[in-house]
Amino acid sequence: MLILGKLRFWSLRFGQNHDISPIVHTFNISNNAARVFIYIYEVSISIHRSIHPSINESIVRRRWMEECEIQLVSSIDSPEFNRLEWAISRSSIVGLDAEWKPITRGSNQSSSTPRVLLLQIACRLNESSSSSSSSCCYIVFLLDLQSPNLITSIYPLLSHLFVSPNILKLGFRFKQDLLYLSSTFSSSSSSSPILNKVEPFLDISTIYTSHLQTKRNNKVKNTIKSLSFICQELLGISLSKELQCSDWSQRPLSQHQITYAALDALSLIHIFNLFHHTLLQQGAIRSVTEVESSGLNLGLKQLLREPNNSTRIVRTTFCEAVEMVRATIIEYPQRLNVALEASLKKSTWDTVPMDYTLLQIVRQYGDKLILTESDGKSRTSKKKGKRKTSSGFTCKEKRVDANDEWQGPPPWDFLLGGDGCPKFLCDVMVEGLAKHLRCVGIDAAVPYSRKPEPRELIDQAIREKRVVLTRDAKLLKHEYLLSNQIYRVKSLLKNDQLIEVIETFELKICEDQLMSRCTKCNGRFIQKPLSIEEALEAAKGFQVIPNCLFDRNIEFWQCTDCNQLYWEGTQYHNAVQKFIDVCKITSTD
Repeated sequence: MLILGKLRFWSLRFGQNHDISPIVHTFNISNNAARVFIYIYEVSISIHRSIHPSINESIVRRRWMEECEIQLVSSIDSPEFNRLEWAISRSSIVGLDAEWKPITRGSNQSSSTPRVLLLQIACRLNESSSSSSSSCCYIVFLLDLQSPNLITSIYPLLSHLFVSPNILKLGFRFKQDLLYLSSTFSSSSSSSPILNKVEPFLDISTIYTSHLQTKRNNKVKNTIKSLSFICQELLGISLSKELQCSDWSQRPLSQHQITYAALDALSLIHIFNLFHHTLLQQGAIRSVTEVESSGLNLGLKQLLREPNNSTRIVRTTFCEAVEMVRATIIEYPQRLNVALEASLKKSTWDTVPMDYTLLQIVRQYGDKLILTESDGKSRTSKKKGKRKTSSGFTCKEKRVDANDEWQGPPPWDFLLGGDGCPKFLCDVMVEGLAKHLRCVGIDAAVPYSRKPEPRELIDQAIREKRVVLTRDAKLLKHEYLLSNQIYRVKSLLKNDQLIEVIETFELKICEDQLMSRCTKCNGRFIQKPLSIEEALEAAKGFQVIPNCLFDRNIEFWQCTDCNQLYWEGTQYHNAVQKFIDVCKITSTD
């Protein structure tokens, strides 16, 4: 029984990180024998689960509680709060959940939004932290937001946790919880900003539907699965929801309430562990050992060509990178951005960067949760956004999201190691803007493929240090991966779009820059102009030069990339005059 108990423990660890080395060292057996033992145990568990489901569920529940430590935090001047700060700084994955008291018709509460009374934060400790200072792999913190001492002081820690790029936040349809949580903090203190953003974020209901749902349940369409149903199907444990509507304002909380709240947040991490293991088995992501073994024979140049490898090699926090650059600059002529200056202050809670496999999951499946003004309105007020036209049809009024405003600084900024030359990447919705930017001498590229995926667009922008210009509002949800490298163009006409980009990014346009780039491919021109004889030779089988140009003394310019020929004809002078008028360029003579 002792051997089976140890085997069960290591098999569960194997399901989390796909590593059999602990089993090999514990029992002093070969790798193949360890895999056979794991297979035998999993088969026996599946048979046992079909015969005695209730007994198996109690075993899983007991195992969860053995691996988990529960801390109730009601004050910042307590050992539990210090434990919370320590756990957040040593965790790359946390599960979030909230409990509140529903508003009844007879209640005299002024606000229509329930007040969050308990916030659950489940932390999965990194391997080094869990092995060195704690026997538990997981710690669940129950934050008593009913305590005035806690809710007025814990906002800085929560705001850091919710937007930390080194911590992946898990939730189950967490947007409603975030809305209630934001309302709770705003009503308790008018001076504190509102919690309205969580990134990077992963919705457990989304990954269940796309990757973990069984074929049997996949046939049932248009049905929303609850967290209890998902846990029962994937983990073999049911979460009773009898206490969901219990009185969460009573203090002290009962032991059943504490267990229920802790399991709700802890189950999110266990489902993610299964998702992580599934991706490794499918080959959708690569483990650190696979990357290291595959890159042993590659030089630094080949490694840096891969965006994932380069991100892993040179991964440094933004604040530290900016501080290093500032230490090497004596004089800098431009004014520092206020937001950038604020980001130079080091955070009190230093977190450990994500490992390579987790970073791949964030890049491929991560999302961002943002509250807008319309989220706080009731359903009846949202219907006011619809209006009827004279023809009787109903249409929705367009709303401009406030989160698409440019905040800077751009990636070409000297302070960020750039060369000072503006560079943009225009998607298919603003291809005309790309040609206009080239006409005024601005580097404006387009995607490699005609219909690129959002991840391809992101990788190209990161690799070439460009700002993505788009009119697609859905693309803004990937903004957390681009770090001030995406801007939503609001104007419709190309000339207005050009003016908007010039004013937003404070671009300097002069007459000498006009028509200095190839409008076809964004390339540069040769330094020395071609004569008519050289132009005819270069255009053979490629481009037709009009006969009327032979008798004129005209200089030809050739693109260094696509070899397209240009000359100063009528179209050239008309284009120059057009952009002088559009950009309102004044002569320096």
